[in-house]
Amino acid sequence: MWGYAWPILLVIAANTFYNIATKSTPQGINPFATLTVTYLTAAFVSVLLFYMTAGGRGLIGEIKGVNWTSITLGLAIVALEFGYIEAYRAGWNVNSGSLVANMGLAIVLVFVGTLMYKEALTPTKFAGIALCLAGMFLISK
Repeated sequence: MWGYAWPILLVIAANTFYNIATKSTPQGINPFATLTVTYLTAAFVSVLLFYMTAGGRGLIGEIKGVNWTSITLGLAIVALEFGYIEAYRAGWNVNSGSLVANMGLAIVLVFVGTLMYKEALTPTKFAGIALCLAGMFLISK
């Protein structure tokens, strides 16, 4: 059970700190300056953790094996973080902005899972979509 639960708990904890830090980003700073510091920190920690957990090929050997997904993920993360910074600057609250964004994401991913990964689209998932839409309506009031 722990092997199944700990990654989700990590995502929840990290996302909590992520939203607190993003909401607390100073208004006057260029968002790409703060993202530069963010990614330099992330790069340092990633390299450190790589060497703490590395196998036999080394960093350069591993980097040679990456594909388009690493670049796409990097672009998506910049867009995600820039979007959150701007959403909070536009006046979204932490208790609703992230919730609305994640409900919208959940709805989109139901269809992505169905179309790209052949995951089942069940009546229960349709009910979940309806609840998300109702929640988004209620949160936005």
